[in-house]
Amino acid sequence: MEHEILIIGGGLVGAAAAVALKRQGRDVALLEIRPAETDLHRLETGWDARIFAISPANQALLQSLDVWPSESRIQPVSVMDVRGDNGGRIEFKAADIPAPRLIAIAENRWLLAALWRQIRALDIPVITQKAVGLETGIQTASVHLENGDTVQAKLIIGADGANSWVRAQAGIKVRENPYGQHGVVANFTTEKDHGGTAFQWFKNGEVLAYLPLPDRKISIVWSTSTPEKLTSLTPEDLAAAVTAAGEGVLGKLSSLSPAFAFDLVLRRPETTFAPRVLLIGDAAHTIHPLAGQGVNLGFGDVIELQKMARNTADIGAYQFLKRFAQNRLEPVRTMQYGCDALFRLFADETLPALPWLRNTGLDWVNATPFVKNRLIKHAMGL
Repeated sequence: MEHEILIIGGGLVGAAAAVALKRQGRDVALLEIRPAETDLHRLETGWDARIFAISPANQALLQSLDVWPSESRIQPVSVMDVRGDNGGRIEFKAADIPAPRLIAIAENRWLLAALWRQIRALDIPVITQKAVGLETGIQTASVHLENGDTVQAKLIIGADGANSWVRAQAGIKVRENPYGQHGVVANFTTEKDHGGTAFQWFKNGEVLAYLPLPDRKISIVWSTSTPEKLTSLTPEDLAAAVTAAGEGVLGKLSSLSPAFAFDLVLRRPETTFAPRVLLIGDAAHTIHPLAGQGVNLGFGDVIELQKMARNTADIGAYQFLKRFAQNRLEPVRTMQYGCDALFRLFADETLPALPWLRNTGLDWVNATPFVKNRLIKHAMGL
């Protein structure tokens, strides 16, 4: 089999790249051994615990690909209320920009279903065989499949997640810095209306976020070094613990889904490309989830790829891949280092002056509209 581009990994970023490049007339194939569910009727029950804070720039991308979900499954966020561990506080408001929303909260499975419906509609070939080998050359790269077939392409795109098989096969080394924490996620109903406000607390080296969903529901991400203190609880006790940690701002919470935990690791590959190979999404970069920017960085990769590919004859050429990597380095590193520094600032319990310094810093930024609005616009991709 031969294709111009083979994308390995059909999650949000890989699927978005496939749709974007196919719409440009590129010959794209997608390798994904577990294609996503596309039947909306099966998705309508319950709410996905995997949710993302989508920036306006990336919402525009998804809308341009005709994959933005129904607004009934979307929660606009108009206020972000961030609280320190010693009284510090900062509020970001869409009205201060001004903008209709800061971000939009969307569920993984609804975004994924919409993308995969486009993959089907565009007749993008989907390979469901497991890849077992990767060879790169000057003109093409080859992927060997479990059934003995081989796929040749001008470019192999690795969109296969944080533990990327493509990255390993291409011999790209990665620096991994574990945070020593897990992210615990779960969904709840709330006693009080959240009013489109997202909340975040920094406490005792941990980070708790309330992310609003439609109809008095929230999804939480709690970054902690002891995830079992949450995952082992009964639904009632979990709801009580999350209510207390959130200072009761939304009244009593009731569990909607079980809690599950995932490792938090900062990953920085030594490069994001090799001959005829390009890494995007979590294969290329991961960050702490405290700002909800992980998938936004991945969609940012897709936007840049889409923009650069328009006037490029050979999308797998060395100069193309090098330029792409250079263009993405600054926004990715800025977000990685910013989130990392913020996490470490609030995680440090050793220096006695730090609690005062970090909370005073939050209050200072909150009282400085120019600085605060620049931060908002950067996070929104504006």
